[in-house]
Amino acid sequence: MDRRTFLAGAAGVGSLSLAGCSALRGGSASADEADYDIGMGSAFFRPAEFEVKAGETVVWRNTGNRRHTVTAYENQIPDEADYFASGGFDSEQAARDGWVSDFGGRINAGATYEVTFDVPGKYHYFCIPHEPTGMVGKIVVTE
Repeated sequence: MDRRTFLAGAAGVGSLSLAGCSALRGGSASADEADYDIGMGSAFFRPAEFEVKAGETVVWRNTGNRRHTVTAYENQIPDEADYFASGGFDSEQAARDGWVSDFGGRINAGATYEVTFDVPGKYHYFCIPHEPTGMVGKIVVTE
């Protein structure tokens, strides 16, 4: 094979590879981002603070590859609000105990968790296994 034939073939393969990447970035990656409000990476929520109106639903997606939880700080949500934690736990202690016993409440890579917030106020939450490294977030619910 001569050099021109090789380079022409390599350029074609490179163009196809790049075209595939740009289709993914413009297509499914953007669509995936529209499917959630807050991403969970190695040890962070992004964005760390998120604002919604009362009655709206917030969706978290584990965009990394580590297990995470979304767990409300029981004493840092409005008094009238329902407690929330991935895994359906009814208290912060139950969520912590569930995690320790069998990784209860875990949100695996690619999975989502959602909560509808009806009571205005500030809701502070965290990821149980990554709380020591500062994986905390806040939802601000307005009227």
